[in-house]
Amino acid sequence: MNSSGRPTKFLDLVRERIRLRHLSYTTEKSYIGWIRRFILFHGKKHPQEMGEEHIVAFLSDLAVRRHCSPGTQNQALNALVFLFRHVLNRDIGEFKGIMWARRKQRVPEVMTREEVTRVLQELKHHPQKWLIGCLMYGCGLRLSEALNLRVKDIEFGQGFIAIRDAKGNKDRIVPLPKRLAEPLRNQLSKAEEIHQADIRAGYGRVSLPYALSKKYPNADREWAWQYLFPSTKLSRDPRSGDIKRHHIFDTFMDDAIKKAAHAAGLSKRITCHTFRHSFATHLLENGRDIRLIQELLGHSDVKTTMIYTHVAKSPVPRIVSPIDEL
Repeated sequence: MNSSGRPTKFLDLVRERIRLRHLSYTTEKSYIGWIRRFILFHGKKHPQEMGEEHIVAFLSDLAVRRHCSPGTQNQALNALVFLFRHVLNRDIGEFKGIMWARRKQRVPEVMTREEVTRVLQELKHHPQKWLIGCLMYGCGLRLSEALNLRVKDIEFGQGFIAIRDAKGNKDRIVPLPKRLAEPLRNQLSKAEEIHQADIRAGYGRVSLPYALSKKYPNADREWAWQYLFPSTKLSRDPRSGDIKRHHIFDTFMDDAIKKAAHAAGLSKRITCHTFRHSFATHLLENGRDIRLIQELLGHSDVKTTMIYTHVAKSPVPRIVSPIDEL
């Protein structure tokens, strides 16, 4: 029951459990979407009345009829596992009989060092975009990790950057590149100007992890918790409904990287994630231990990191073609 005496809607209960486990808002939207689709797929039957066979049928349909990718299918599985384990408190079996989508082993798209330099040079006219690009390449950050950086995450004294609540709800630290120390200080100054202006206007609040917002109600006004790359506009927090300043949106960089790669004359498909791929590959080429790279990237399994060895250690670039010997 909620405070008004009416039964709490089931999806509201799911949201509550998601927030209690400190999952991100992006994960919340994803899980709610998949759980809603699961319920509709089975004719709006309540999840309490369903079990392993219903999960198997839904996931198999994604692969067979809808031709979803392995990643999409796995995302749906994670949402349903969360539903049954953490909302319904039920054991859901071993999922025997699922038709899994075929996972293709793809070689990651990687830029050369010279290509990275050219793309970053095209971003130079916009210092903020250039800095985000440098963080993705220089620290191996995902775009979301760069955009979610807060003031307190930049540790100049000890020379590291803290990545918090990353993929898999994991924290890690990465070295702070010396070349980026001054640009980061400049960005912090700009972010502080925006924050002080917001405070004078009666705002100055930022979204916090769910548990912290409950424990420390006033922490969202503190400078340490503000985003390193604040949005140009105030917006309404989708969870609390309060007016706050979020970080800049993903599209801010997605479009910029595509345009910069085109302007740099690169014919290959370059995305924000290509910087992360290039970071790992170039470290391998420099002889860095793959376990260290695994830790810097935040991979749970070294097998995920091993994909970069296909590029870094490939003999193909060193083979002399027969036609060149004619």
